[in-house]
Amino acid sequence: MTAQLIDGNALSKQLRTQVAADTAALKAKGLTPGLAVVLVGDNPASQVYVRNKVKACEDAGLHSVLEKYEADMTEADLLARVEALNNDPAIHGILVQLPLPAHIDAQKVIEAISPAKDVDGFHIASAGALMTGMPGFWPCTPYGCMKMLESIGYDLKGKHAVVIGRSNIVGKPMALMLLQKDATVTVAHSRTQNLKALTLQADVIVAAVGKRNVLTADMVKPGAVVLDVGMNRNDEGKLCGDVDFDGVKEVAGYITPVPGGVGPMTITMLLVNTLESAQRALSEKH
Repeated sequence: MTAQLIDGNALSKQLRTQVAADTAALKAKGLTPGLAVVLVGDNPASQVYVRNKVKACEDAGLHSVLEKYEADMTEADLLARVEALNNDPAIHGILVQLPLPAHIDAQKVIEAISPAKDVDGFHIASAGALMTGMPGFWPCTPYGCMKMLESIGYDLKGKHAVVIGRSNIVGKPMALMLLQKDATVTVAHSRTQNLKALTLQADVIVAAVGKRNVLTADMVKPGAVVLDVGMNRNDEGKLCGDVDFDGVKEVAGYITPVPGGVGPMTITMLLVNTLESAQRALSEKH
């Protein structure tokens, strides 16, 4: 049995088409959703991510602003820029690309973003909203994973989900989202003993540690759903995930590829969040 692929590119396309239609409807009411992307320094990977985010915005008809600053920008200047964007009615989402240069406190910058414009879902208020089941912005990567599960019609009620990784960006919010859908959730991480015993019980496994081959075929229950959030390079320098794809796909029921799986969904959910922020802004006006 070979696992069915959950195609992130195809699902992204579908969702982006919807975002474009909803954006056009908002524009007809006189409001264009706007995203500001702030890049400090010249981290090459960040430059690629930022370019992709801006392009995705434009393709879906959103207004996007890219602000690039030198690596020696002061923390005070960056905080002042964030404050100006908080007060700009044309901007509905603010994204400060991480990592930031070492002299800038990233957490301080994230907390300076208005929770109403925190489309990355990293603000402490967004985390609190997710924790308590209140409306707020969900972090884009785990949110994308939830959409992938939804796209295959997977019912999480009572299922056992194992999340490998406990970062604030993926692992922790992922566990809370799965919990909201009535899954029983185990969070494993680098200090977990006998990971295999846990993953063999799992109906759903989300691998998000950033380490190659953390999940191999002998660790997966036949028919399980495997979502691979990892972004690594193999010995040939090719992009790969945290999962031994070739082995696991022979055991799992569903699996996401890398590239073309969770990756495209992350940017798509950023668009979804920005659109939602604009819709909220409009409904508050009326």
